Order: sequence, then structure tokens, then C-alpha cells
Amino acid sequence: MAREAAGGAAELLAAAHAQFEARQLAAAEELYSRFIARRAGSAAGRAPARACRDLATALNNRGQIKYFRVDFAAAVEDYTAAIESQPDFEVPYYNRGLVLYRLGCFDEAMKDFRKVLELNPQFEDAVLSLNQAILDKEEKRKRAY
Repeated sequence: MAREAAGGAAELLAAAHAQFEARQLAAAEELYSRFIARRAGSAAGRAPARACRDLATALNNRGQIKYFRVDFAAAVEDYTAAIESQPDFEVPYYNRGLVLYRLGCFDEAMKDFRKVLELNPQFEDAVLSLNQAILDKEEKRKRAY
């Protein structure tokens, strides 16, 4: 029975990924939400690393969909949940940093970009984003707003 549930969850996640890749975002969001609801309780604490990674990926991707809809608060919630599920997964830190940057929260964004680089020093977009956040923070300081 548990094996059937795991297989069903894997199929659900694969279907969500396929919809996401096809840019069928409403369908992907619904499938990710179903997967997350199914996995959220089982991934806490004692779950295998793969289950945590799958949950973190689903949360991150659902956050991306919310980001595309310009629902930044909901996107940040999903990115944060992804980080809590898999703290060594650099992508949701990067994505959350981008949202924080867009909101003008430069210090928080820089913290996330630095965490990305701590986890993956080769993440070039995080280097660029960190540098831009530093420049924009300084520009904001100079203009005193």
C-alpha cells in the first residue's frame, strides 16, 4: 500500500513537471499542490532524502508559478517552505532572493544570494544578482530613499 502511494506520488510529480515544462501553469500548480499535500506530512523529519528533495522541488516550482503571476508573497512562502524541506537546495534561496530584490529588500536578497554561493560557488546568476543588489543598495542609499 505504501509502495502504491509512493508510485502515485512519483507519477503526480512527473505530471506536474511535464505541465510546468509545457508552460501549462494552472495545471502544473494544481498538480504540484496535490503532490505537496500528499507529501508534506511524510517528508518531515524522518523521510528519505529523495522525498525531501522532491517536496522541495515541487514547492520551488509552485513558487515559480506564483512568481510568474506576480504573487510575490505566496512565492516567498513556497520558496521558504522548499528551503525548510531541503536546506542545502540552492535554487529556492536564489528564487527567494530575486523576489526580495524586486521588492527592494536588498539586505535580505543579498543574504539569500550569499547562501546560494555558500552552497554552490559556481552559481553564476547568484554572483551577478548579488553584485547587482549591492550596487542598487548603494544607489538607494545615495539617493536617500
